[in-house]
Amino acid sequence: MKPMAQTLVLDEDLIARYDQSGPRYTSYPTALHFSDAFGVDDYRQVAAESNHGDNPLSLYFHIPFCATVCFYCACNKIATKDRSRAEPYLARVFKEIELQAALFDSERPVTQLHWGGGTPTFISPAQMAELMRVTGEHFQLLDDDSGEYSIEIDPREADAGIIGHLRGLGFNRLSLGVQDLDPTVQQAVNRVQPRQCVEDVLAAARSEGFRSISMDLIYGLPHQSTTGFARTLDEVIEMNPDRLSVFNYAHMPERFKPQRRIDAADLPSPADKLEILRLTGEKLAAAGYVYIGMDHFAKPDDELAVAQREGTLYRNFQGYSTQAECDLVGMGVTSIGKVGPSYAQNFSDLEQYYARIDAGELPVWRGLRLTRDDLIRRDAITRLICNFSLDFADFEDCWGLSMREYFAPELAALQGMADDGLLVLDAQGIEVLPAGRLLIRNICMVFDAYLKQGDGSRRYSRVI
Repeated sequence: MKPMAQTLVLDEDLIARYDQSGPRYTSYPTALHFSDAFGVDDYRQVAAESNHGDNPLSLYFHIPFCATVCFYCACNKIATKDRSRAEPYLARVFKEIELQAALFDSERPVTQLHWGGGTPTFISPAQMAELMRVTGEHFQLLDDDSGEYSIEIDPREADAGIIGHLRGLGFNRLSLGVQDLDPTVQQAVNRVQPRQCVEDVLAAARSEGFRSISMDLIYGLPHQSTTGFARTLDEVIEMNPDRLSVFNYAHMPERFKPQRRIDAADLPSPADKLEILRLTGEKLAAAGYVYIGMDHFAKPDDELAVAQREGTLYRNFQGYSTQAECDLVGMGVTSIGKVGPSYAQNFSDLEQYYARIDAGELPVWRGLRLTRDDLIRRDAITRLICNFSLDFADFEDCWGLSMREYFAPELAALQGMADDGLLVLDAQGIEVLPAGRLLIRNICMVFDAYLKQGDGSRRYSRVI
């Protein structure tokens, strides 16, 4: 595969023309299309079928609790200072681990594991150890540090002792929620964490030998400006994380109650947001980071950047990944798994989740078994969003179809994007040009059969 120019390029005219709402494609079809017609029996069946292959497992655990609520947050979380609430929750998660493990061949190794939230470090060190112990009792965890075992960290909820404890439990990657280092912005979103707080956690992670450290930033928050965000970027670059995710804040107070605490008048204008994004791309490129796609940047030697150059990058519910072959088992309230040609999501209501577990049942709320057309379109979208290219010959060999016959309307629509300079479309395939990479969601949307049915794209965030 030829080398990619992995830089972020902004074309204001193209952005103005294409900036619309659309999926982020952590799955295709998206969660909007999950149905409660897919239930526990369906999940058991796909799990049994998955044991006939040799795919390893990926485990995701959702810890929903946060000691304080960040006003921008759109995650499924429970804001509480009552740490005792973790105990009954983990008791149910332990039961779910047992129920889930019974469905899968015990010889299948867990090559990827992730704790997300919420705030995973809301639970105590003893509870962390117990969660990992119970997991290891029922699943084949790797003990040689070769797996991708990651955790999301709120720097306000961790110190050197916690970081050392997590490393001892087997975690080797972590993601730090930073968002912005400007005190005024932090006050406005109810997330006050001084730079020193972040640096202390970062130093501890490096001292303990974590192999990859990522930081999350958000642009579009109240009181942000290009000058202020430039300072944050300079400070973050000085901290030298391996990866950066720079997310666009989507202000949707009608859907997410905490966002009602944010005054829309304090948000930067669309023009200011675009300038912040441009500045971000320039500064990170100058610092040696490459643009992976969507919101992600990484150092050239980071495994995500390497995987993208080699054409093996993948995308799942945690973002970009190098573990395309895994079956993903989601555990905990609201978590989503991907096993075989299916998605399954647990109940998002805590009491419903508890009731199912207490009845000795898997807490599957809804899901979807993908059709052949879903799988074909998912593959096309995944290749484009991960590698910015789609080789027709390889795709046709994989699926036994003719691109020009199967995707005739889509290729006609892509021709307009080619005329606009987003991509090159020829007999060999699709190559997304630098100006089109920021608009990769738009390109992927062309292949989305569900959008053509009018599913209400207003429920998605803006692409820029």
